[in-house]
Amino acid sequence: MENYTYNSLTLQLEGFNVSKDSMYFVFVCFLFSYVFIIVANVGIVVLVFLDKNLHQPMYLLFCNLPFNDILGNSILVPRLLIDMLRPPSERIISYYECVLQAFTSHMFGTTSVTVLMIMAFDRYVAICNPLRYAAIMTNKMVIKLTVSAWGVAFVLVGILLGLTLRLNRCRTVIESPYCDNAGLFKLSCESVFINNVYGLTFTVVLFTASIGSTIITYTKITVVCLTSKNKSLNSKALKTCSTHLVVYMIMIFSGISNIVLHRFPQYSDYRKLTCILFHIVPGSLNPIIYGVQSKEIRKFLFERKKVKPSY
Repeated sequence: MENYTYNSLTLQLEGFNVSKDSMYFVFVCFLFSYVFIIVANVGIVVLVFLDKNLHQPMYLLFCNLPFNDILGNSILVPRLLIDMLRPPSERIISYYECVLQAFTSHMFGTTSVTVLMIMAFDRYVAICNPLRYAAIMTNKMVIKLTVSAWGVAFVLVGILLGLTLRLNRCRTVIESPYCDNAGLFKLSCESVFINNVYGLTFTVVLFTASIGSTIITYTKITVVCLTSKNKSLNSKALKTCSTHLVVYMIMIFSGISNIVLHRFPQYSDYRKLTCILFHIVPGSLNPIIYGVQSKEIRKFLFERKKVKPSY
């Protein structure tokens, strides 16, 4: 018989269970990934702000991604690493910390989508309206797009968590490696119909808007490239757009895998792994993909070392 404890402020995380033989190997892999995420993403942000040549809308908008990766992983991964070394009975978390984790997790996922949408808009203007690019993508526009990306995510996630916080709790075990909205509302013995309806609507609208806008944007870009005889334009479009699409597909695949596996309890171990990889994989690959692709960042990293300043 299940033991009900109403509105307890102390919760227990199931965490990510691995065998003793592989625990330290997995721990080192996650730890190395986390350190790389922090160092690489902080490095990219610092490079963009140090080099005036990188003070372009494309790079300023891109800075939202590393900042989001740093924030999302710093709230979740250290706690996950600590829990891996603890026995399941000692993986205790306060209700308020759990809510913060859930909010951060969903903000991370939602902001990743909205930031990639505004980056797609920037590429569309740059390739389809190159003569008006400077007039459209002003500093004010960059600020507006950035605030919109974070503001929309904040409102959507705020409503999502708000619907969950209104529920009374009768359970204390979070069936995930970290706290998320689904894990929180599953603690309730009340009807969660509204939560499921809003959560499904939230997901469908977000992904439909994201995928739809991306398809429309890249269709127009493709048309411009096919009708243009400017090889330089086509080459630049191919490089920047392919980079954006690779990052976008990684994020979409990770997010959809996580959502789908939530509907199949029998695959809980795979779901837990995808939950973790949803944070680690994009955060690790984003700085590599953009750093390797960007001619300006490569110049800053490598060519400047060859030039000694004269006084």
